[in-house]
Amino acid sequence: MPPVPSEHTGARVARLRQIHHLTQTGLAQRAHLSTSLVSKVEQGRAPASPAFIGAVARAMGLSTTDITGQPYIDELRADQIDTLIQPIREALDVYDLGPEPEIQPRSHIALNAEADQLCAMVRETNIKGAATDLPGLIHEATTAAYLAPSEAMWRTLASLYRTAYDIATKLGYADLATLALDRLEWAATRASDAVLGTLRQYLRGLAYLRSAQYSTGKRLVGMGLRTVEQAESGLLRDVVTGQLHLGAAILAARDRREDDVAGHLAEAQRIADRTGPVEQALWVSFGPANVALHRVAALAEMDRYPEAVRAARGVDLRTLPPSRIGHHHAEVARAEMWSGQPDAAYASLRRARAVAPQQTRYSPVVRQTMEDLTSHYRSVPDSFGNFARWIGM
Repeated sequence: MPPVPSEHTGARVARLRQIHHLTQTGLAQRAHLSTSLVSKVEQGRAPASPAFIGAVARAMGLSTTDITGQPYIDELRADQIDTLIQPIREALDVYDLGPEPEIQPRSHIALNAEADQLCAMVRETNIKGAATDLPGLIHEATTAAYLAPSEAMWRTLASLYRTAYDIATKLGYADLATLALDRLEWAATRASDAVLGTLRQYLRGLAYLRSAQYSTGKRLVGMGLRTVEQAESGLLRDVVTGQLHLGAAILAARDRREDDVAGHLAEAQRIADRTGPVEQALWVSFGPANVALHRVAALAEMDRYPEAVRAARGVDLRTLPPSRIGHHHAEVARAEMWSGQPDAAYASLRRARAVAPQQTRYSPVVRQTMEDLTSHYRSVPDSFGNFARWIGM
């Protein structure tokens, strides 16, 4: 269902509720929410939190992107990114067709170096650049893997599938992200790489988190923790294990299981204290700073916004990539907004834009926070309208 461009999230919930012939009370009962909360969100007087969006989406049999309005086609079209999605989809579709006769692939060293460069581009939030180069490299790496199969070459192809997942996720194409994860599993199996397979379970768990299927996400993370034990001990296993605990903490926070949140964060902290900051191991950001960011995110997921704001003040962001820093600023902005600090929230959104502009432009968290700010500002800053227009409001 195409979104109505001028709608805020609460208004979209109201419209979809009416289409499904539900009263506010009826939706609240289905979603296990209070009627008062549904009413306040529809009026813009309470946050459309990820947990709320997930609950109402499940209640109406919709995807969470139906509620958030993703993908934001008009902005993608304006940035000439919408046309890059179909070539990625086509590149993912040829995985089992063998080598392409017209392609003469380069060496594995060259292909792996370029795959790493695409990962770096995504971390730097150069989404358009990565999306432009990705399809051709997938075709070339697929051919290379069939002509000279090796565990190393399959790992390189798996890395490219992971980049496809990252791009699809950041742009709001949930179906493409799921397809990329299926291809990642396919390549990881051929690489006989337990750590890579576990990373796929972690990413899949996050996908289920975004789609509000928490029990499935929890099962996937649990399966990943059991699977990673089969991998050879070392830094890669530690990093993926730590990431699994961080993912489990956010799933538990969304489900309001505070003891589980504390347990998973403590285990992730223990591992991070041993590994220190890690950035390029499987292109996963892990370490003490990332644990601190997840602690902030978990508090926000549990609607403990003032605590999240306080926890964010002590986080050292210097070891983190722009993509993670930008996402953190967006999460802090939401917490500041609902802690009664609109000026601080808008400042955090501007920081997110400064460090990760493409990612910020397509972030549903940013849009929802801007929507909330419009109804809470008594005196709108001069630059506010320009920012709102930039993200498509």
